[in-house]
Parts: sequence; structure tokens; C-alpha cells
Amino acid sequence: MRKGKRGFALVLAAVLLCAAVLSGCSGSKGDVKVKIGEVTRSVFYAPEYVALGKGFFKEEGLDVELQTIPGGDKTMTALLSGAIDVALVGSETSIYVYQQGSDDPVINFGQVTQTDGTFLVSRQDEGELDWNQLKGKTFLGQRKGGMPQMAGEFTLRKHGIDPHQDLNLIQNIDFANIASAYLSGTGEYVQLFEPQASIFEKEGKGHVVASFGVESGHLPYTVFMSKQSYIKKNAETVQKFTNALQKAQNWVQQHTPEEIADVILPYFKDTDKDIVVSSVKRYKDQGTYATDPVVDETEWNNLLDVMDQAGELKEKVPASAIVDNSFAEKAKSSVK
Repeated sequence: MRKGKRGFALVLAAVLLCAAVLSGCSGSKGDVKVKIGEVTRSVFYAPEYVALGKGFFKEEGLDVELQTIPGGDKTMTALLSGAIDVALVGSETSIYVYQQGSDDPVINFGQVTQTDGTFLVSRQDEGELDWNQLKGKTFLGQRKGGMPQMAGEFTLRKHGIDPHQDLNLIQNIDFANIASAYLSGTGEYVQLFEPQASIFEKEGKGHVVASFGVESGHLPYTVFMSKQSYIKKNAETVQKFTNALQKAQNWVQQHTPEEIADVILPYFKDTDKDIVVSSVKRYKDQGTYATDPVVDETEWNNLLDVMDQAGELKEKVPASAIVDNSFAEKAKSSVK
């Protein structure tokens, strides 16, 4: 009898254990895996790290895996091959894919940044910048065809400088090596993202003299995008993803650079907190972080103008062809 009771107890314990395991599994089973590839690791993408750090993706039932894939071309290759589900990269890359006549175009669905994120850094503290001082100088720019370089050239032309005639323009250095090339003595001016610009200032190795973001105006500069086929098959997941982005954007707007830095600092372990705070403040002050995920028509047309001036636009691609704002509009109206 005692043996029978013990056997029953063991069976009951096993049943309860299985129930607990199944319960735990059912909770994690509900989290949909989404693989993001970001084009670089930058304070410029603070809303993305806030969405991760504050658990906004998790709240929406998403298990997000983030990886950094340096270079827009490499990030887009990863997206097209299915190595990632969503890319955080410049909208110009989706235009390049469209211009090649893809049967499965890349669709922009959630804007993160709305201005260029680079700054003009000089070796000398020049006070108020006279753009004419750049003429005849060596300018260490960004990759040809990428948004940083195109926005930079757009700004230079606006100030009467032909980037290919009036400057010694260097564009053949990989993105990851631009800062070190400048430190080694290449160029009198360099175009840098944060936090590198603030690091140079703190170390006395350079001075921020202008913002290409302010100069070039609003653009769908960095956007979450995915293949059309993925969006059609996973519309509910894309909506949840966009909802999480809107939550993060609201949070960024409502909190100080210091509070934002506290959340995103784990993604910048080798960077001092004061540098992250300075970088976030600089971006917030110039309105770089989009307040919602919508890519509007004016921004899109400004992007086309920038690309056209750079000679990278084969045809005017209407926003309706590769932008789907339905997820962003829904998130904007429903997420508070």
C-alpha cells in the first residue's frame, strides 16, 4: 500500500513537473524570433537600443536577436539572402535594390532617424565655420553611394563647394577605419558619426564645426525594412515590431540624454557614459531621432534630391513603390 502511494506520488510529481515545463515552454513559444541586422553600432540608433533595453520588443511578444553587419551593401546582402529578417539601414539601399528590378523588393516600414548623423570635424577649432575654408583641403569622406557621403556632398554643394573639384576628397577607406585614418594624419577634415566625434573632442584630437544633419534637412535616413515577401507572410509580427519601435520613440522623446544613456550604455561598453550622454544630447537637440515610424512624402522627396545630385539615382522612385506606412500609421495612432 505504501509502495502504491509512493508510486502515485511519483507519477503526480512527474505530471506536475511536465505541466510546469509545458507552461514555461508555452510562454516562450509565444515569442516570435526576429533577426535584426544593423549597419553599424552607433548612438545614432538609440531608439533601437531603447526598444531592446526597456523590453518593448518583449512586451510585443518578440524575441529579437541583434547583430551588427558593417556596411550597407553587406547588410542588404544579408537581408536578401534571408540571413536576417529586418535590416536597419539607409533607405537608399532599398532604392538600389528596386533599381535593379528585384521581384521581391525591400520595403521601408519603420523610420528611426530623420536626419543625417554625421558631423564635420576639423583638426583646428575654427569658431564659426566659413565653408570656403574647405576649398583646396583634404576631406576624409564616407563610402561613395552611401547616405553619409551623399548628404555630405549635398551640403557642400549648398555652400558653393564642388566636392570633386574643390576638395581632395578621399572615399576609399572602409567605414570602420575612417576614424583611425584621420588620427594617423590623413585629411584636414573628416566626416564622423557619434560617439566618435565627441570622443575626438574630449581627447583634443578634433573639433565639431558643423552638422551635416542640420545642413541637409529631414530624410528617411535610417529605416527598418524587410523583403516584401517577409512582410506579407508576417504582417502581425511586423506590426508588433513597429509598435515596439513607437514605444521606444515615445520614451526617447520623454526622457533626458542622461536617462537614455543609462538604458543604451550596455551596447557601448567601451565608451564612457559622459560621451554617450553628449552624443545623445547632440542628436536630440538637432531633432535626429524620428518621433514616429512614418516615412513622409517630403522626407522621401528630399532623399531623392540628395541621391540625384550625387548621380546615384537612375529614376525617381515614388514612395508608394517601396514604402509601406500602414504599420507605422497604426502604431502612431494606437501606441501612447
